[in-house]
Amino acid sequence: MPLKYLDKFPKKNNARTLWVLKPMWVTLKKMFKTTFHRPVTIMYPYEKEWVPDNYRGRPGLRFDKCIGCGICKKMCPTTCITMVDSDDNGRTVQRPQVNLGRCMMCGYCAEYCPVNAMIVTPDYELAAYTREELIYGPRKLAWPNSTEMMEVHMEGHLLSDLKKGKNEKISLHCVDVIGLIDGKCIGCTRCVKVCPTEAIEMHTYGEDEKGKPKKFPLFDRQKCVCCERCMDVCPKDAIELKEVL
Repeated sequence: MPLKYLDKFPKKNNARTLWVLKPMWVTLKKMFKTTFHRPVTIMYPYEKEWVPDNYRGRPGLRFDKCIGCGICKKMCPTTCITMVDSDDNGRTVQRPQVNLGRCMMCGYCAEYCPVNAMIVTPDYELAAYTREELIYGPRKLAWPNSTEMMEVHMEGHLLSDLKKGKNEKISLHCVDVIGLIDGKCIGCTRCVKVCPTEAIEMHTYGEDEKGKPKKFPLFDRQKCVCCERCMDVCPKDAIELKEVL
C-alpha cells in the first residue's frame, strides 16, 4: 500500500530513495534520548509501578462481613464462583470460592454484593504452576488492610422517584421486593431456614380445616437483600420477586 504514494515523485528524483531516512531519524533520536536520560521501562519484578486501591484486580473477600447469600455466584458471568463450607469459630458457614483461572476480573461480584463483603483488590500477579493453585478459597481470598476504595457501589434510580423529581440513588438489592403468592404456601418453613439475613418470620393466620394453625412467612423488607434463596428452596413456588417501579 505505501508504494502507491511514491508515484507522485519522478522516477529519477532522489526523494524517492531518501523517504526511508525519516523513520531512521525518529529511531536514532529516541536512542540518544534514552541514552542520557532514564528509560521508560522499569526493572520488573524488582521495581513495580504504583497501583491505585480501586484497581480492578482479582476479587477479595471480607470473611466476617459475608452473609453467604450467594448473589456473587449468580451474577458471575463466567461461573467461576462456588459456595463452599468454611469454618467460622467452630460454626460451618457458606462462603464464596473463586477459580481465578476462569475469572475475567469484571468486578460484578463486588458490584452486586449487598454488604460489600466482596471487593476488588490491586493484586495482578496471579501466575501459578498448576490449575489447583488458581482456586482461591474463602480464607485465601482475604486481602489485608482493605479500604473503602476497593468497594464497588452500584446504585440506580426508581422511575417513580424520577417522576416525582427526586434524584436519590438506591442500592440494587432495593430495586426488587420479595412477596408471597396467595394460596400456594404450605407453611413448610424452608424459606426461614435458608434466609441469610433472618428477614423471614413465620406468623399464624387463622386455622385450617383440621383446626391446626396456619403459618405463613412474613418478609422484612428492610433486612431482605433479594438473594432469592427462599425462592430456590420453596417446594410450591409460592414466593415471587417483583420489581419496584
